[in-house]
Amino acid sequence: MKPDATSAEATEAGRARWQARYDAAFKRDREFRTLSGLEVDPVYGPPGEDPRFERIGWPGEFPFTRGLYATGYRGRPWTIRQFAGFGNARQTNERYKMILGAGGGGLSVAFDMPTLMGRDSDDPRSLGEVGHCGVAIDSALDMDLLFDGIPLGEVTTSMTISGPAVPIFCMYVVAAERQGVPVGKLNGTLQTDIFKEYIAQKEWLFAPEPHLRLIGDLMEFCAAEIPAYKPLSVSGYHIREAGATAAQELAFTLADGFGYVELGLSRGLDVDVFAPGLSFFFDAHIDFFEEIAKFRAARRIWARWMRDVYGARTEKAQWLRFHTQTAGVSLTAQQPDNNVVRTAIEALAAVLGGTNSLHTNALDEVLALPSEKAAEIALRTQQVIMEETEVVNVVDPLGGSWYVEALTDRLEAEAERTFARIREMGGDGTMTAGILRGIEDGWFMSEIAESAFDYQRKLEKGDKRIVGVNCHTSTVEQPLEILRISHEVEVEQRRVLAERRAARDQGAVDAALAALRAASKGDDNMIPPMLEAVRAEATLGEICDVLREEWGTYSEPAAF
Repeated sequence: MKPDATSAEATEAGRARWQARYDAAFKRDREFRTLSGLEVDPVYGPPGEDPRFERIGWPGEFPFTRGLYATGYRGRPWTIRQFAGFGNARQTNERYKMILGAGGGGLSVAFDMPTLMGRDSDDPRSLGEVGHCGVAIDSALDMDLLFDGIPLGEVTTSMTISGPAVPIFCMYVVAAERQGVPVGKLNGTLQTDIFKEYIAQKEWLFAPEPHLRLIGDLMEFCAAEIPAYKPLSVSGYHIREAGATAAQELAFTLADGFGYVELGLSRGLDVDVFAPGLSFFFDAHIDFFEEIAKFRAARRIWARWMRDVYGARTEKAQWLRFHTQTAGVSLTAQQPDNNVVRTAIEALAAVLGGTNSLHTNALDEVLALPSEKAAEIALRTQQVIMEETEVVNVVDPLGGSWYVEALTDRLEAEAERTFARIREMGGDGTMTAGILRGIEDGWFMSEIAESAFDYQRKLEKGDKRIVGVNCHTSTVEQPLEILRISHEVEVEQRRVLAERRAARDQGAVDAALAALRAASKGDDNMIPPMLEAVRAEATLGEICDVLREEWGTYSEPAAF
């Protein structure tokens, strides 16, 4: 007879399964001890029967509440992936080399607003914005400079861009080709998540349907040509930064993820092949335990839906892998040194929640792009957690906590109620139809706006206290020296762009753009002709303008 899933016998059977996985994956080369010298086990579980344990489980097995890997951070710590980009490609390249030289494990690219909107630096609408909130990228030559001296076959790179994500991806691929890196060996992540743009970020180029076509083309291309690359990073971070609660961030993000799964299935792709290419990007906010519970609930929900709703058979297709960034919206302009403390607490929550990679915000990011000193402090924050606190010694050390498990269950239940509401809005039972209807009706925006208003009201009434803002406001702190982007960056970028246009083979550019236009009118995959346009040094604005001319632009409906 099979033992009851909550029985002591089942618990011990699970412990044995975990031990076998752990022993197979990890060769012990040292003892793991507390600072006082007490040896600690790799994982802890109930001594006997526990009615909750079927939902909690052991690390490395379904439903992955406690993490994807039996070894946790003992086997491999999270990737330190600092988000950076400012000015031009050469300036940002210098910052990347500083990050990698100081111990960063991967790169994360921040783009300026013209790039995020698919415009060239010399577009009249780019005036005053070039290089200010990230790096300016106009063509593949900028991408060459961005990664000059950084081997793309060895360093994983995340790129936070959605509207023009596909042409930017093509520039990244071409930069790798020019380095001599076999494209099939590239590993990294592209955000590409257009749903969250309509929900929160508001940086789109077209209506949803053509964006989804491009995303589907990218998923097909990566599944066939670059198997380790993640063509989609489903982003809850921007949803949370717009004012959503933890429960809304969890639900809206996973719903978007399910929509992309449905997109892959509609293309005839095998869920076990394309689902491992989906990753996630979450916010780590200041409510320490709620954030930990959110991350644990996300893994459990995703695994169950992927297996039971979408038919994923392999563990990798059921895994929710995620990057975390500490909450920019939690930073304060008042007493900004306090932001170091906030970021450390939020980073620790992400680690205890099992994040796969992490960015820690700099103390001055509420005022400007990070200075070199502030960027180093942010990096060192992660390294102190990783090297000094010993939190890497035990997998999911808070697993079994009555409070954390109760919060995990509560957030999961809230998310399930939201999923049901979204599917009901669509009318056909799919998550995709519900998301599109919610975007059209402004439902997501109104839900987030109500939460943001409620938070602001609590802040103004004093129910929510923020040190330096509405309590403990006296200070000896002096004004910060912040990073300022010179206007010369824009002048130089425009000059270089004009020189590139004059030097390139214009006939080759025109032919490549014409082929791209023809592909946009049919059903062929758009990635190959876009790569050819990029190789000919067509600019980001030129590529996006061809698609705007064919597909039109989009304005969200007015909602009152």
